[in-house]
Amino acid sequence: MEQHIQAPMSKEDAGKLKAGDYVYITGTIYTARDAAHKRMYEALERGEKLPLEMTDNIIYYMGPSPAREGRPIGSAGPTTASRMDKYAPTLLDMGLIGMIGKGKRTDAVREAIVRNGAVYFAAVGGAGALLSKSITRSEVIAYDDLGTEAIRRLEVENFPVIVVIDSSGHNLYESAIEKYRIE
Repeated sequence: MEQHIQAPMSKEDAGKLKAGDYVYITGTIYTARDAAHKRMYEALERGEKLPLEMTDNIIYYMGPSPAREGRPIGSAGPTTASRMDKYAPTLLDMGLIGMIGKGKRTDAVREAIVRNGAVYFAAVGGAGALLSKSITRSEVIAYDDLGTEAIRRLEVENFPVIVVIDSSGHNLYESAIEKYRIE
């Protein structure tokens, strides 16, 4: 099924999404990769405030290439989500509603998705140049010293993703294996 959502995204909208849905996101999302997640986690351990509000927000696991002239961002493909699995349950418990990446997630992340009514989306790996065309604005908001791994606020229009794990815990990677298994 094809869905169009606005970001930030409500729990109600997240609950309507099902594993396998094609989704087009319009609005504000944030980027954060390994180094930014580690730094946020350490800040939380010290009792410090994070540089962005988690509630109802979507984080895209992406580190862009430099922007070409006249473009807000360079190639913007997803990175492997499992590298953030150590940190994701904590951020989901703080209200993070969505994550965009590629690849499988741990059971702990899946449980946190269900517990919090969140969703995990996949963006197509290897299609970074195409994905960047849906990004209309990019601004570093934290950890500028991390370069491509800095946290960015992105404005997106019809950013294409697929629901991999929905708020009920249904996992497209598992159901697709069953559906297309050759006996």
